[in-house]
Amino acid sequence: MQRDQVHMASQKGRSHMAANGKANGAGTRAGIIGLGYVGLPLAMEFARAGVTVVGVDIDKRRTSSLKAGHSYIEDVPSELVRTFVDSGKFIPTSDYSELAKVDAVSICVPTPLGKSKDPDMGPVASSSESLAKVLRRGQTVILESTVYPGATEEFVKPILEKSGLRAGTDFFLAFSPERIDPGNKKFAVPDIPKVVGGMDAESTKRASEHYARIFKKVVQVGSTREAEMAKLLENTFRAVNIGLINELAVVAHSMGIDIWRVIEAASSKPFGYMPFYPGPGWGGHCIPVDPFYLTWRARVDGNEVGFIDQAGRVNNHMPHYVVDRTSGLLNEAGKPMKGSRVLVLGTAYKRDVSDVRESPALEIIKLLDHQGCLVSFHDPHVRSLEVEGKTWQSSELTAELLKKQDCVVIVTDHSSVDYEFVAMNSKVVFDTRNATKSLRARHKNITVL
Repeated sequence: MQRDQVHMASQKGRSHMAANGKANGAGTRAGIIGLGYVGLPLAMEFARAGVTVVGVDIDKRRTSSLKAGHSYIEDVPSELVRTFVDSGKFIPTSDYSELAKVDAVSICVPTPLGKSKDPDMGPVASSSESLAKVLRRGQTVILESTVYPGATEEFVKPILEKSGLRAGTDFFLAFSPERIDPGNKKFAVPDIPKVVGGMDAESTKRASEHYARIFKKVVQVGSTREAEMAKLLENTFRAVNIGLINELAVVAHSMGIDIWRVIEAASSKPFGYMPFYPGPGWGGHCIPVDPFYLTWRARVDGNEVGFIDQAGRVNNHMPHYVVDRTSGLLNEAGKPMKGSRVLVLGTAYKRDVSDVRESPALEIIKLLDHQGCLVSFHDPHVRSLEVEGKTWQSSELTAELLKKQDCVVIVTDHSSVDYEFVAMNSKVVFDTRNATKSLRARHKNITVL
C-alpha cells in the first residue's frame, strides 16, 4: 500500500491522464450522488474541467430546479448551472440507472446523528443499495460523506458487493472526505487539497487520478480508515478548541475579564498558539456532528473519549448560557423575560451564508420563546425559520424595529449588517460574536459574550 504520498494534479496526476488521452476530462464521465452543499459544487468543478457529470438526487424538486438552470446553493451561481445543463456537461436526474454510464461515482449524501448521538447511516445505505443495482465492472466508487473509521469497507463495501461484483477486483473503492467550506471566498473547491485513501493501492490510484482532474493537490494516505480518521481529526480538533474557548469565556466573564482582549493578547505570540473564538454555540453539519462519529466508534472498540464528550457538553450548553446572560441584561434594565421583545440578529450557523443546519440560533430562539419573550429575527440570508413547528419570518432591519426591542442579541455576525446603526437604535445589544469590537467605546449599551 502506498502511504503518505502527495499527488500534484499539475504534475504526476495530469501528466498520467494526458498520456491516456484523458487530459482535462475528455472522454470521461463522473457520477455524483447527492446534490447538496458538497455534491453540487463538486459537480460544477468537474463540468468546468470538461468532464460530463451525471448528478443524482432523490429530491425531485432539486433536480427539477437544476434542469431549469436554477441553483439553490449560494456558492453556485444559477448561470453556471444553466451553462453546463444547456451544454450537456451536467445531467441532473433522480434515476440511478444513469450512473451505469460513468467511470467514477462520488457519494455525497448527508450523515446525520440519531437522537442518541449515534451515526445515522441511512442515507449512505440507501444510496449504496441503489448504486449496487447499476454498478458495472471497472467503475470506481468514492465515499465522501463523513463516517466513522472503518465504515467504507465494513459498511459500504458489503452493500456494493450485493451487485455480484467484488471490490478491488471488479470495481474499486475509496474514501475521500469532503472539505468544502460554504461561504469561503478565499479557498475555492480546487484550492483545497483532496485527501484520498483506497481499500488497496489500485483503488487509491484510480480515485486520485479521478480527483486530480479538478483538484490542484491530491494527498494519498494508506487506507480508507486513515482518510476517514483524517476528516474526523480536522473537525474534532476544531470542536475541542471551540469548547475550550467557550468554557474560558464563561469563566472570564465571572472574573470580570474581557476574553476578547485576552485572545488578542495571546495571539501576539508568533508560535505555539492558534486563536479560537467563543460564540453562542456550534453549528453547521460538520463540527457538531463529526466528533460523535468518532466517539461512537471509539466506544464500540472499548475506548474512553471523555475529552471530546466534555467539549460537546460545553458547546451544547452555550445557547443556554446566552439566554441566561440575556435574562440578566433584561433584569438590569428592569424587564422580566416574559413579555420582553428580543431580536435575534443573524440565524445562519456562520457568517455570510444561508445555512441554518445545527445553528445555535435555533436553540436560542426556542429557549427565549419558552420563557415568554416576544422573539423576532433578522437575517439578510435567511427568509424564514421553523422551530418546533412554529414559523418566524425575517423582519426588515429598520430603526423602528430596533427601537421596539428590549434587547438585540447578535448571534451571527453577517458582514452586510451595519452594527453602528444597530447600536445607535437599540436599548441593549448583547454581542456573542464580537461584531461590535470597534464600537464599544462609543456605545455603552453594548455587552459582549
